[in-house]
Amino acid sequence: MSAGVLRRGFLRAAAAFSAAPAAWPQPKIARLPGTRVRIGLNAYSFDRPLRAGSMTLFDVVRFCAEQGIGGLDATGYYFPGYPKTPAPGYVRNLKREAFVNGVTIFGTGVRNDFSIPDAAARRNEVRLVKEWIEVAAALGASLIRVFSGRGVPAGYRFDQVLEWMVPDLQECAACGRDHGVMIGLQNHNDFLKTAEETIRLASAVNSEWFGILLDIGSLRQADPYAEIEKLVPYAVSWQLKENVGYGDREVPADLRKVKAIIDRSGYRGFLPVETLGPGDPKIKLAAFLKNVRSVFAA
Repeated sequence: MSAGVLRRGFLRAAAAFSAAPAAWPQPKIARLPGTRVRIGLNAYSFDRPLRAGSMTLFDVVRFCAEQGIGGLDATGYYFPGYPKTPAPGYVRNLKREAFVNGVTIFGTGVRNDFSIPDAAARRNEVRLVKEWIEVAAALGASLIRVFSGRGVPAGYRFDQVLEWMVPDLQECAACGRDHGVMIGLQNHNDFLKTAEETIRLASAVNSEWFGILLDIGSLRQADPYAEIEKLVPYAVSWQLKENVGYGDREVPADLRKVKAIIDRSGYRGFLPVETLGPGDPKIKLAAFLKNVRSVFAA
């Protein structure tokens, strides 16, 4: 997709932004009505042992199989050599390990930053995402998780950053379309702090190959459950965390409220869990999975 086409797409969206929020385009995810969720796992739950080398992604696949978890977001950080793409043989072997153990690798993800003011540096970030879209396709994964950016750089305004961020994400979405991989933008309380900001960006990108990876633990500026409800129609995946936040204060997530929101809004797809913080991740995950299943099986 040419830069001119991407720029014209942004300008059309920018015109809508000057109106009231209700006038924004609303590229909600088109899916059949109703709800069907499948419990998954985000590999970030094993961040410390994966970084320390005491676990590998193959071990995470086997953990999923042992725990009856149907899907894995095999985060890119834990592939050998990241941010470089892994050797094809590694990808093939991981894909086979997952298949024979009945685990679907449905996604992967990268650390990118599209809030960088320097255009040449952002080209490298776009290149990173595109390279890992190809890895996702080779894995048979239908989703790659990306970020917006670390925040609004000093001396700039949110709208200025949005103006250069949108074409970058549109280019990634076009590459995702070409490889059959959805782009899932994680709200992460960084550049995007609210549901409204997140929807605004998704509306500007305006691609059926782009959606929101709904991180319930990063909606800290208002009632997190009201924010979750706003984002569900745009969600292509989740990070179902143990806690939600009210500013700097964290409290245990009310999973029944989350389920009620999903039941009202409709969602079909994986619902990946992610545990954070100190403690043995295997023990923490086993306990959290028990709670999640008790609610979502109801």
